[in-house]
Amino acid sequence: MFTPYYRPRRLRRNENIRRMVRETQLSVNDFIYPLFVVEGKQVKNPIPSMPGNFQLSIDLLVEEVKEVHQLGIPAIILFGIPEHKDEVGSDSMSDEGIIQRAIRAIKEAVPEMYVITDVCFCEYTSHGHCGVVTDGDVDNDATLENLQRQVITHAKAGADMVAPSGMMDGMVGAIREALDDNGFEKIPIMSYAAKYASAFYGPFRDAAESAPQFGDRRTYQMDPANAREALYEVDLDVEEGADIIMVKPALPYLDIIRRVRDRVDLPVAAYNVSGEFSMVKAAAQLGWIDEKRVALEMLTSIKRAGADIILTYYAKDAARWLAE
Repeated sequence: MFTPYYRPRRLRRNENIRRMVRETQLSVNDFIYPLFVVEGKQVKNPIPSMPGNFQLSIDLLVEEVKEVHQLGIPAIILFGIPEHKDEVGSDSMSDEGIIQRAIRAIKEAVPEMYVITDVCFCEYTSHGHCGVVTDGDVDNDATLENLQRQVITHAKAGADMVAPSGMMDGMVGAIREALDDNGFEKIPIMSYAAKYASAFYGPFRDAAESAPQFGDRRTYQMDPANAREALYEVDLDVEEGADIIMVKPALPYLDIIRRVRDRVDLPVAAYNVSGEFSMVKAAAQLGWIDEKRVALEMLTSIKRAGADIILTYYAKDAARWLAE
């Protein structure tokens, strides 16, 4: 009988040794929690395709942020759904817009919370696209001007970081210029640098009421088949002044996360998107999987691939599980 000389199982014998040699450590410090804010008072609209997530009015959003802070989650990212939408998404550029008022309310109630804002237009436009539409397509350079207007209102309201997500060419450079020229040079930019035109966004579009009214977003978001292009996009955003680089989605693009991690020295974020979250939730509700183990394994895989920061709807649950 062959007797093995090498025995890796020696370092798996019990939980203590497994903890000591564990290569990837998942922590509450890794998480950003996405939140959706709507007009009104005492509004808590369940999002059917994302169990446990809600559209919240500002008063209830503040209470939710208090709970998030108590759990030790360091940051949130805000998505706004205005009462009225128009062709250019005017609410997103108003000092009295839904996001701007939400930022001020959060900062007044929970000043320690790090508030990141999604900088885009799809939730605010009547057509559901991520910028100014001309002749049936998004006008890149006209959208850059509106992004500059939007981001200044976020900064004035008290945002700690801005996160442009529209995949417009030059968006990071335009936003950096606007922030610096208006005295907000200390505000960092987390760029959705490699954002794919993914089918995994479906539940989010329910949550943010942002589905395109015509066509799709493949003229500005990336082709899921491309990897080298992601590195090109990342290089451009680094050159334009991004402080953090994001890959979105996460699970179907773990290879991209790893390639980006190997490419840049900046922090790398990954968005564990709505479709990834909802698949786990649905399977758990059917009793097919152990939700806690699968969710933590999923988040660990994203970090193992190279992400320093994970945007995830599992942030609250994971914070509780990791504290057990």
